[in-house]
Formats: sequence, C-alpha cells, structure tokens
Amino acid sequence: MATITKTPSGTWKALVRRVGWPSTAKTFRTKRDAEDWARRTEDEMVRGAFIQRAPSEKTTVAVALERYRREIVPTKKATTQRREAARIRELTIHFGKYSLAAVTPDLVAAFRDARLAQGKANNTVRLELALLGHLFNVAIKEWHIGLIYNPVANIRKPSPGEGRDRRLAPGEQTKLLTAVAQHNNPMLTWIVQLAIETGMRQSEILGLRRFQVDVDRRIIRLTDTKNDSARTVPLTKVAATLLSDAMRHPVRPIYTDLIFFGEPGRDGKRRPYQFTKVWTRIKREAGMHDLRFHDLRHESVSRLVEAGLSDQEVASISGHKSMQMLRRYTHLRAEDLVKKLDQIQKAL
Repeated sequence: MATITKTPSGTWKALVRRVGWPSTAKTFRTKRDAEDWARRTEDEMVRGAFIQRAPSEKTTVAVALERYRREIVPTKKATTQRREAARIRELTIHFGKYSLAAVTPDLVAAFRDARLAQGKANNTVRLELALLGHLFNVAIKEWHIGLIYNPVANIRKPSPGEGRDRRLAPGEQTKLLTAVAQHNNPMLTWIVQLAIETGMRQSEILGLRRFQVDVDRRIIRLTDTKNDSARTVPLTKVAATLLSDAMRHPVRPIYTDLIFFGEPGRDGKRRPYQFTKVWTRIKREAGMHDLRFHDLRHESVSRLVEAGLSDQEVASISGHKSMQMLRRYTHLRAEDLVKKLDQIQKAL
C-alpha cells in the first residue's frame, strides 16, 4: 500500500509497503509524480518485476569504476591491468558524472561514435566498451545494484578489423638486430631474437623464469599465458643458445629467478625488464616506425607455416586455440608461394 505525504520542505514523499517486499520510498517535486511512481512500483511488485533502483540512481559511473579498479582489475593479468587503467580514465571522462541508472544505449552509442570520430582504432573502442559492459555485469550480478539491463549489450560494436600483416622485409631483421645490439643492455637483443625464433608473446618472454627453461631438451614450459592454457614451446638451436647466454648473465642477482629482470622497485623487488621506451627509440632511429613488437610474433608464426609445419603443429607452438585466429596471425609471402607452386609443377 502506498502512502503519499508532504515534507516540511514542500516536496512529496511516496512510501510503498507491501507484504513480501522491502519498503521503498522516493521524494518528488509534485504530488502527481509521487502518485504515478507509487502506482508503477506497486504494479511491479504485483508482477514480481520490482527492482530496488535507488542504489543505481545514487551511484555514479565514476564511483563504480573506482570500485571496479580496486576489486576487479587486480584479479586480471598484470599486462591487462596496465591497459585497463587507461580505459578506466577514458570512461570516467565520458560517463563519470552520470548515475549507473542514467546510462542508456543511446549514450553508449554516442561515446562509441565520438571515439571513432577521434580516429581511435576499432579494437581500442571495442575494448573500452567491453570494460564498460563488464562493469555493468559486475554491478548487476555481484554488487546487486538495481539495474534493469546492461546498456552496452544493446548497441552495435565496431568490427574487429583485419589482422595486421606486417612482415619483416628483406634486410630488416639484420638492420633491427644490429640496432638493438648497440644498446648497452644485452637483454634487449636476447628478447627480440627470442620473439623471432619462438613466436612467444612479449609478456611470455618477460615473465620467463629459469625453472621453466630446459636448455638440454630445448623446451620452455609456459604456464602463465594469454589464454590461460599451458603449453610447451620447442626451441631452435639459436633460441637455446640465446637462453643459455641470458641465464649466464654475469650481473644477474642471485635472489631473482627472472631471466629478464629490471631494476629493483621501491619495495626492493625486481620485476620483468621493461624496454618500451628504448624499443620505440631504436625503431625510430632504424627507420621502422610502423613495426610493433607483436609483429615479430607474426613473423615467427608465418615462418613456421612456410617451413611446412601443419596448422596443428604451429598452433601447439604459438598457443592459438582456434585455426581462425591462427590464420589471422599467419601471412605468407607471395614469392614463397610462387616457389612452392614451381616445385609442385616440377613434380608433376
């Protein structure tokens, strides 16, 4: 049953009490608005569709994102955590002042269009929308904030776009390795060469510890991967030699098991070697501005295919779970395919 009362300040307070439901109240400027809200609320209770909306109306997106940063982001991988911080900042700028209840599909779609108009890559916008959508899912399912639906689920997401097809042109590998070899820290050379030789991701290489590497058997056992599937990576002779040299690094502290280690942090702990700034500088000086570190993985995987390994064999090395993703990362040189066609014709 609803009770409508006038408050000392001149507003109207609607209070709804019904057996089996928590009492709920809301204040309005006019009596008519209070009566309309009370009728809708009672009707929702009768139909079993009532949701306590007060928390979602009082909680801003900025507050929710801050809670997400504290509670949810630390459960993600370290590499993901670093990227999530930038996405949270961007979402806070656009949505922070709104309450969770005020975010509509139209508002989210406007954000999507604005970001794309700024020249942001499709995948960048997709990942920002994914974080916003996950925020609403967590708010509904775990925080039990009264929301009727997830507004991000009802909009069109930008297409992923085509995968990069950047390969090392003839002479570029020698040029790149010569440039990184001039850096005073030999770990950079070992890391770049390992990426080309093994096809491992940057995070997998930087997180390597000595117990994971068996130089004699020429294998690496990876347990912390992007898709959470452990795998064993076979090593070429060159890769095995690189890792052997890295593990014999004369300046290695005895208290760290990391193969590629950085300087101690404020807490005295050593974390993986970070080389983003020096890598960017070296690329620029070598005239290879468009080369990304992840392109070295593309190069390695493509070479495995060109060497004649089957899709299943390549996937077991690279860690791709689906052949579709593997094909996106594999770009064969047309000239190499021409040579294979010639070999087939000679055999006929």
